[in-house]
Order: sequence, then C-alpha cells, then structure tokens
Amino acid sequence: MALEHEKNNKDGLPYEHYKELFSKIDPIEAATRCNIPYDEEKKIFTIRLMGTNYNIEHPTGEVRLDDGKEPQEFNITILLYRYLIEGSYGPTSGKHLTYSELPSGDLYLRQFTGRCKTRFAYGFGFNVGGFKAVMEALGAEDIGQGDAGYRFEFINGIYLTFILWAPDEDFPPNSQILFEDNFPLAFSTEDAAIVGDIAINIMKAMSKALK
Repeated sequence: MALEHEKNNKDGLPYEHYKELFSKIDPIEAATRCNIPYDEEKKIFTIRLMGTNYNIEHPTGEVRLDDGKEPQEFNITILLYRYLIEGSYGPTSGKHLTYSELPSGDLYLRQFTGRCKTRFAYGFGFNVGGFKAVMEALGAEDIGQGDAGYRFEFINGIYLTFILWAPDEDFPPNSQILFEDNFPLAFSTEDAAIVGDIAINIMKAMSKALK
C-alpha cells in the first residue's frame, strides 16, 4: 500500500535524524517500555499498524513488511521511530478523549480539525459503505454510534475510534475522532494529528483496493 512520501516530520527534522536516534536506543528497554515484540536474535522489532506488520531492524533502522518489501511511507516510519525512542505503553481504562482533551489539545484543535476531522468527514461522508468495508477488513469493533462508528487498533494496544455522520439536506458530513486514555503515553498531542492523518491515508488506500 504505497502512500505519499514524507521525509520530514512536523518539526522539519529529517527521517535520517530519527533513524540515527533510533540506532542509539536500548532495544530491550524500548521493547519493554512500548510493549512491542523484539527478536533478540534477529534484532528486529515488529510493530503492527492497522493490520500491517512493520519489522524494524536495530540498530540499522531498516524497515521491511512481512513480504520483504521496503515500505515507502516515510511518515509512518518516522512515527514508529519516535514511538520507540520517546513513547511508552500503558493499559487503557476504556475512557475516550477528544482531541481537545489531550494535553494542550485546545492549542492545536483548529489544525487537527482541518487536517483530520474535516478530511475524514468529507472523504467518507459520501461513502459510508466504503468506510464500513475498510473497518470490517481491519476487524474493527462496531460501536453503534453515528451513521458508522468503529473502534480499531492503530498500533499494538493503542486504539482509536472514528465516528461518521453522513450529510443530509440540512447538515454537511461530520465526524469525531477519539483517543483512548493511554494514547498520551504513546504519542504527543502534536503527533495525534499525524496519527489521524496516517489512519485516513490508509483507510483511503484500502477503500480503493476493496472496490
């Protein structure tokens, strides 16, 4: 599933910067902190992101999918490096947070709304069936909200909930994106917009493939 290349992260720091930082982590500590499988013999982390395994070799930072191919989604690779460098995993209580309820989320809400909520609403509000097909392919949990609402695993043990309302004669399409309360341990609030963007990119690519 080829997505757009993005070699720079939100701060303008290059892919190579995070690859170098990744090379310096203690892999055993990172695997424990992030609750990610690590094969000590092969020196490979395996992170499952929306149904696809990303196998990351340490310390080289080389990434391969299960079929041996190198992924082209540099934004995903940078996010996975950042998670292993800075993030951590903790169990969720099941509480859901809106973006504005994340730490300092109110400061970036306008950007998140345009980049993720509005994009999702207009990307699938006129194609609710396509959204449902993608969620079913991912084995997502139907939460019975909106015209379509699903809880799905973004990466190992970190879940998102996407809710969609189709347009009618009075209202345009609308959406909500929710994060479980273990999300702030794994990613920064600014990274949440990147997470949402990646999830929507993958859903759009899957929707085209499922037609």
